[in-house]
Amino acid sequence: MPEIYKGMRFFSRKLIKPEDLNAHGTLFGGSVLAWVDEEAAIYVICQLGKSNIATKFMSEIDFVSSAKLGDIIEIGMETVAFGTTSITVRCEVRHKFTLKPIIRIDKIVFVHLDKDGKPIPHGLTKPVN
Repeated sequence: MPEIYKGMRFFSRKLIKPEDLNAHGTLFGGSVLAWVDEEAAIYVICQLGKSNIATKFMSEIDFVSSAKLGDIIEIGMETVAFGTTSITVRCEVRHKFTLKPIIRIDKIVFVHLDKDGKPIPHGLTKPVN
């Protein structure tokens, strides 16, 4: 595992089902990206202790390998940085048993929002959970 992924924490697992496959019979990228966005949002909500956030940015998505029907994958997150209104995390999706990476995303940025959907300071410099 590359050094930058040593602090990754894995909370969520998924079983690859027929509806998660593409025309080639492997894991559909759109499915895994939806799972990543949801898992990252949950992770950030737990880190901030606040639920009024939105995904602002995802860096390049590195599709390292794939998964097939019946595989179990896990989604890992790690906090990278706290901004004034934002929090940045990195993600790795890997096979549960082989630990072989499926995708890596170095930066997913979430922004804390006010009731009108405008960025507002979250007031934190480290995770609360």
